Amino acid sequence: MAEETIFSKIINKDIPADLLYQDDLVTAFRDINPRAPSHILIIPNKLIPTANDVEAEDEAMMGRLFTVARKLAKEEGIAEDGYRLIVNCNSHGGQEVYHIHMHLVGGRPLGPLLMS
Repeated sequence: MAEETIFSKIINKDIPADLLYQDDLVTAFRDINPRAPSHILIIPNKLIPTANDVEAEDEAMMGRLFTVARKLAKEEGIAEDGYRLIVNCNSHGGQEVYHIHMHLVGGRPLGPLLMS
């Protein structure tokens, strides 16, 4: 099994976070270093280190990330103007915490994503 992460501690409420949503599959909270007016992390409660580690049995849980993102975007008032959902994988993909997570970012124009 993977090592416990800071996100595991947030899920278990061992450390404080600005929790916005939690159910039996996922937890969502505000990023402590926001890159936009709305920057929320949505994470599975099961510790999955990277996108490379997602298995078929994780499909319902990973789908929940998207339905929770939709709900939170609406609550944040950013659904109509638009937002970005980001999942980074490993160091070249920009992943810093090895507990898969989705960034919900919006509240301002984000511009095109540069693909180089």
